[in-house]
Amino acid sequence: MPTTTLRVGIVGCGRIAGNHARALQQVPGVEVVGCSDLDLDRARGFAAEYGIANAVRTVDDLIALGLDACTVCTPHPVHEEVVLAAAAAGIHMLCEKPIAVDVAAADRMIEAADRAGITFGVLFQRRFWPAARRIKAAIEDGRLGVPTLGQASVLLHRPSSYYAQDAWRGRWDTDGGGVLMTQAVHQIDMLQWFMGAATQVSGFIRTHTHGAHIETEDSASAVVSFASGGTATITATTGANHNLGNRVTVMGATGALASLMEFPEGRDGVNEIWTVPGELDLRPPFHTAVHANIDVGEVNAGLVDFHTEQVQDFADALLTGRAPAVTGRDARASLAIVAAIYESSRTGTVVNLSPTPLADKDSR
Repeated sequence: MPTTTLRVGIVGCGRIAGNHARALQQVPGVEVVGCSDLDLDRARGFAAEYGIANAVRTVDDLIALGLDACTVCTPHPVHEEVVLAAAAAGIHMLCEKPIAVDVAAADRMIEAADRAGITFGVLFQRRFWPAARRIKAAIEDGRLGVPTLGQASVLLHRPSSYYAQDAWRGRWDTDGGGVLMTQAVHQIDMLQWFMGAATQVSGFIRTHTHGAHIETEDSASAVVSFASGGTATITATTGANHNLGNRVTVMGATGALASLMEFPEGRDGVNEIWTVPGELDLRPPFHTAVHANIDVGEVNAGLVDFHTEQVQDFADALLTGRAPAVTGRDARASLAIVAAIYESSRTGTVVNLSPTPLADKDSR
């Protein structure tokens, strides 16, 4: 890096970009020098709201401000275009999830970052929850043992207005998918982080609730096999009413179970189940004292602290020359599972997953 101050730009000024701006501005040594959006008025309004000096329309204009890094907050199908442009300019990137809308695009992004020698990270801020790290540590130190059974449950409420006010949502060409691609990818990422490399997927997608507003799925179920011999199930919907949040559960070869519960949605995950011998801890998951059908803006606001932790990790990775906590290759794994569920539902077959290309590299 040319200086100890990182000059960072934000690409895309939609809802989640606010989390990026707030997170970046809390990290010592980071200066947000500009933002870009194809809607220049929106970029200017965003810049005014967050005290950013420059608002421009295109990624090229943003790059011309002299960036060290950028964060990518565009709709999912545009991630590849932005990442390839930034890589060509030698700019490090922290991209919103999902990494892309198809695995081939993710591979092109990873390979472009490798060729350019830049650092490429993807935002999965829930990995930074202490409860998630506790489970990961118990797997690695043997208290849980090799994961044998897992479950990801995503039971969310989204009103029709959620899709109506952002016309790109719920369309295959502009969103890349529905509940799996936009919401459940977080829990799928965590599930495979715990369980290891996925090898086979069988699944179904359906549209039960929001068919008048979207063309993608609002409900999905799947079974996943892993290289370790373990298996897991995935259930996801945005049609639930009441919103019951998200849960990821894993059982290890020792017979011990651990789970992470996110309720209300956007609240820090907690270890709801913990049956490691000598450490028994069981907590009731739900309570009626909260209004759980909250606006997505409130969900995002609850995650700012963990966006900040991941941005801090990314900045430290750039300054120290190490890989970030979540690399492009890491993010490819959850996308591959989502894509396989779509393919399995379409074809009625079990889908075999291919390994991440150039797996010995670290997305630097």
